[in-house]
Amino acid sequence: MSSRHLDRDRAAALAAILRANLTTARPYLQVALLDDDHVADPRAATPMFASAFDWHSSVHNHWALVRLAPWLEDADRAAGEAILAASLTANHAAIEARHLRRFPGFELPYGLAWVLTLAAELREGGDARAPEIAELEAIARDRLVGWAARIPAPIRSGEHSQSALAMALAIDWARATGDREVDDALVGAARRLHGHEHDAPLHWEPSAHDFVSPALGAAWLMTRVLGGRDYAAWLDRFAPTLGRGADYAPVTPIDRVDGKLVHWDGLNLSRAWMLDGIAAALGEDPRAPALFAAAASHGLAGLRALEGASYAGNHWLPSFAVYWLTAPARSLAP
Repeated sequence: MSSRHLDRDRAAALAAILRANLTTARPYLQVALLDDDHVADPRAATPMFASAFDWHSSVHNHWALVRLAPWLEDADRAAGEAILAASLTANHAAIEARHLRRFPGFELPYGLAWVLTLAAELREGGDARAPEIAELEAIARDRLVGWAARIPAPIRSGEHSQSALAMALAIDWARATGDREVDDALVGAARRLHGHEHDAPLHWEPSAHDFVSPALGAAWLMTRVLGGRDYAAWLDRFAPTLGRGADYAPVTPIDRVDGKLVHWDGLNLSRAWMLDGIAAALGEDPRAPALFAAAASHGLAGLRALEGASYAGNHWLPSFAVYWLTAPARSLAP
């Protein structure tokens, strides 16, 4: 199994970065301006997620701080709670919902998938703030389902537009909340988009700006769709060499100040959690040990990168680290 380990010292260090991110205003609105009156301070237009450089990073920084709470000492937990209490309010949620309704394509799919991930975390923890973001959750739910039904082919990007990553996060939300309609719709879309695929060109990866693997993203998504022998057979067709000696190796950015080139540090972390999930889905398959080992090497490389990160990485990498360190390495098939 994976060598992941989250102790209190590491949790405290990650939480400190997350708190700094969530108290640093982001510099711009990532939308096309519709008219003159739209020019606004992000703190007015999207006050809940007006931190951590960009909207989607703010969302997954919020998620990570909520997720880390059980590992934190009382003082660190209280410091994070104060930030969350000031941010996740009904008034902020209403303004955010108005913004999302005005811009139907805003943060679709990546940011909206993280909204669902945050909502599921609040719900599962019995957090009293879960109802505060229910309207945002509903908008994200409906838009992601409609988008997944509409796209004619996978979006095989290594960045925010990737379809597999967003669909996987949304399926996880659906199962956490018992939304069978969304589960069925997204599983059906995943089968349509990826069920027939074969011989993924693993040697094409990574692209210079990737923070998520297109091939592993698809394979990780399909762990939620197929189980047991069906998944093993699908993976045989999709990536015949994966786990059989032609596995991914961790990558090192040439520039950790460049906001795009630093993506490779995040790629190591997302590869780690995806490889863990793929290995878990394979069960006793002989490929699993090599994939767990590859996950560990990628995850540890991603954690080491945090030691020398600039804000270009720090504003989002800690939440990816939290995801790898806390996500269960188990089969997610229904």
